[in-house]
Amino acid sequence: MAAQKINEAHEHISKGEKCLKTSFTKWKPDFDSAASEYSKAAVCFKNAKQYDQAKDAYLKEAECHTENKTLFHAANRLQRETLLMPEAIQYIEKACMMYMENGTPDTAAMALDRAGKLIEPINLEKAVDLYQKAAGVFENEDRLRQAVELLGKASRLLVRLKRLDEAAVALQKEKNMYKEIENFPMCFKKTTAQVLVHLHRADYVAADKCVRESYSLPGYSGSEDSVAMETLLQGYDEQDEDQVFRVCNSPLLKYMDNDYAKLAISLRVPGGGKKKAPAAPQGGASGAQTANDEEDEYEGGLC
Repeated sequence: MAAQKINEAHEHISKGEKCLKTSFTKWKPDFDSAASEYSKAAVCFKNAKQYDQAKDAYLKEAECHTENKTLFHAANRLQRETLLMPEAIQYIEKACMMYMENGTPDTAAMALDRAGKLIEPINLEKAVDLYQKAAGVFENEDRLRQAVELLGKASRLLVRLKRLDEAAVALQKEKNMYKEIENFPMCFKKTTAQVLVHLHRADYVAADKCVRESYSLPGYSGSEDSVAMETLLQGYDEQDEDQVFRVCNSPLLKYMDNDYAKLAISLRVPGGGKKKAPAAPQGGASGAQTANDEEDEYEGGLC
């Protein structure tokens, strides 16, 4: 059975090569027919478990679509094969350039977004790059709502990758866009995310600055978000582990996007922090306890 499929595959390869040949009576290669033959060959190789040869056949099919200016069709074909994912992304990026040149930037941006989703499970760094490119295309077209959504995807992945300096920059850009489209509740959420990122960067000054600047946003002063961030910053500054823990485990932070929620629950105060001392007992018990503490302090002598 496998041998039969391999023979069939080679027959399709031969037919594909014949379609690409030119002569005195045939001046142009028939890329459509060649692509079809290479596709059939790839399926036969796959059925025979000859995966390297199947990959080569799929790539030949994609090259035919490229020559025939149907790049995105090439990408769509390649993306179905997980072994060919990097090649599929390359073809999608080429297709997007073609869309841009042909005056259809929205289609280009949507294709980049789709490519980001495809590559995200296996390559977070490339997904960040694709989401940022897609956001840039939408931003150039003044489609800020679409742009900021894609920036948000990139910011979350940067946090997951622990590229916190870049995440801080991306979050500020998100916040600026939300401010421009007057989506102030989302500005509040981005401020909270900024504070978490900056504190994980051990940059209290930057975290505090984000909150101070947000007081210029309508509705931020006195909001649940501002009260939580003031409390968090105070606890962090005073190394009050209990206070930081309470804020970071509050519903407001626990139910953020998962990557930011993880930042919240993993936040630690500098130097290990301190817990508030329990309240002293009333009356004579307090004096007795103090005396005991003093005895413990000097137990064993002064040397």
